[in-house]
Amino acid sequence: MAIQQRSTTSTGSSSKILLPDPPIFRALFGNVNWAWMWLIIRLYVGWKWLEAGWDKVTNSAWVGEKSGTAMTGFVNGALSKTTGEHPEVQDWYATFLRNVVLPQAGMWGYVVSFGELLVGVGLILGALTGIAAFFGFFMNLNYLLAGSVSTNPILLVLALLLLLAWKIAGWWGLDRWLFPQLMKLRSH
Repeated sequence: MAIQQRSTTSTGSSSKILLPDPPIFRALFGNVNWAWMWLIIRLYVGWKWLEAGWDKVTNSAWVGEKSGTAMTGFVNGALSKTTGEHPEVQDWYATFLRNVVLPQAGMWGYVVSFGELLVGVGLILGALTGIAAFFGFFMNLNYLLAGSVSTNPILLVLALLLLLAWKIAGWWGLDRWLFPQLMKLRSH
């Protein structure tokens, strides 16, 4: 993970300037000797997502006959936080919730429920860890924007760290075997 920059000399020729990552970053985010640490973090975050997703998938207010009920309640709770001197939910996000999410609350209930479940499974198995961590980060960000704090700041930071360590975070998981296969497909 080094930044490459081209510079032009006074003679018009171009040269590369490499700015290497600090040794601690190279070690933590690129050395498989630290994969055990990422395994622990990955399993913790994955379990939290799996648990949350499973609770929703097995709840008819999120998925099933009453789908959308829980999502409507969540969105209305977020919309109630848009007033006051220091609103917890910003107007632009409230507009998104009101105009995009609320009219299709049933569909969004499925998206959130199965999204949480899939992020959890991906992280626990170490399968496409960087992608799973990205979607976990994205969901945590949306929950925070909706004014729901809970464990979201902690999970957001851990997901960001997993994103930075994507190359080795799944080393003790399926990514160890998936990446070489994906690279073979890419080369064809």
